[in-house]
Amino acid sequence: MSTRIARRGGVALVAIASGALPALAQIGGAGNISNLWERTCANCHGDEGQGGGAGTRTLLTAALFDQSHDRPFFDAIKNGVPDMGMMAFGKTLSDEQIWALVVHIRELQHRALRRERGSPGARPGSVRSTHHTFRVEEVVKDGLATPWAVAWLPDGSMLITERAGRLRVWKDGVLSPPVADIPKSVEIGQGGLMEVAVHPDYATNGHVYLGYAKAAPGERRPPTMTTISRGKLDLTDPKSPKWTDEKVIWEAKREHFLATGLHFGNNIVFSAPQEGGRRYLYFCIGERGRMEMAQDVTRPNGKVHRVWDDGEVPKDNPFVETTGAYASIWSFGHRNPQGLVFDLNGVLWDTEHGPRGGDELNVVVKGRNYGWPTVSYGINYNDAPFRTPFPDLASGEGHTGKVAEIVMPVFRWLPSIGACGLDVVRSEKFPKWNGDLVAGGLSGENVDRLRVTGDASGSGQLVEREELIHGLGRVRDVACGPDGLVYVVLNGSPDEVGGNNRIVRLVPAE
Repeated sequence: MSTRIARRGGVALVAIASGALPALAQIGGAGNISNLWERTCANCHGDEGQGGGAGTRTLLTAALFDQSHDRPFFDAIKNGVPDMGMMAFGKTLSDEQIWALVVHIRELQHRALRRERGSPGARPGSVRSTHHTFRVEEVVKDGLATPWAVAWLPDGSMLITERAGRLRVWKDGVLSPPVADIPKSVEIGQGGLMEVAVHPDYATNGHVYLGYAKAAPGERRPPTMTTISRGKLDLTDPKSPKWTDEKVIWEAKREHFLATGLHFGNNIVFSAPQEGGRRYLYFCIGERGRMEMAQDVTRPNGKVHRVWDDGEVPKDNPFVETTGAYASIWSFGHRNPQGLVFDLNGVLWDTEHGPRGGDELNVVVKGRNYGWPTVSYGINYNDAPFRTPFPDLASGEGHTGKVAEIVMPVFRWLPSIGACGLDVVRSEKFPKWNGDLVAGGLSGENVDRLRVTGDASGSGQLVEREELIHGLGRVRDVACGPDGLVYVVLNGSPDEVGGNNRIVRLVPAE
């Protein structure tokens, strides 16, 4: 799918109805949004949003699927469209219910557009995108179980993490045995051995960084927390690689480890060199299923953190002087960020999971609040309303009263794609994509190309979005390799070796 967007918001809703919807004297059972749609909207708009009743037009168009219609849809349902005979529902439905109906419309639209347009890259052969024609080429097809992330050494060797706690080296078509002596991780729920990142100055310092779920010792069912370690690789014997010079770069206080298997987040990126040659290291941690903690700076989860590459906390971090706060916190109010990258202009971006609907692409800025769970574009997984995405309407659990400080996403995915993996294209192989972001999706089984602008204030603009591939499998990581090609890490069953646990790449089609 390709959608060109001139600007965010400000696009008037022509009408989402040309006839009156039934009045709601008594809602009853409105907690289920599918039922609410069927009882109050389908009579005019159709079961699938196709229109027809009372002369209504279809909602299932690419133009109406654009995010610029989010607030107009909401306002039309809440306030009505008198000129089109549509009644207002603001007195009979809560704001959360009204927004949940918008989410339902988005799900209907997405299904219809998928049926109409199909899945790019799902079949063998070339894929013609807006700017380039490419093909999908298999790189590693055997021997992996739940691969998570990839990174490259200067000699072209590819490092691969597997969630169960294995680090592998792929070179010249050969997959190494697991690297010995890496930090001990625990595979629990969504956590395990996750991120691998190679220091930009590896040629001089030899440093490799790992992000993993670490268990607190001495308990039968130990709590865990995302932890960052640094080490070096001894590759003298390719058949027996080893991890050496271990140093823990960051870990949480033991009392803040949590006994859940949810939302570990975890990506690692480095800044440009600073004075003295050191670099900042940024990493993210999900809120671990404890959404209320995302707003609490005395807790490490639901945050993007910044430390020096040796683990020292920079003195100008935003919460260094806040009593009880984690001094490493850079931004807060995140749900489950699993993509983090600097673009070619030095702007930091993240992608993060919403609940059912509302995955986000954000410009990440020092000390700012990203809203979870005060605002959300999603609803609950059980089809019940949750929040609205509008700070001016924020209320309820998690509401901080400082809604004006919330940074809203530059783009949101509705429905969710399970946003995971993010990189910027730096490539002569795909020159017309150069500088664009590439973002993966687990549940969406997709890779999107996103042309964006952003600045240090947190504002940004989506210029162009295009789905490059869909339907090949759950996308765990997306990374631009040193050869200029876009690599995609796919996850199959966690108990399956091979199968759809593989790595592919996008290659220009001649």
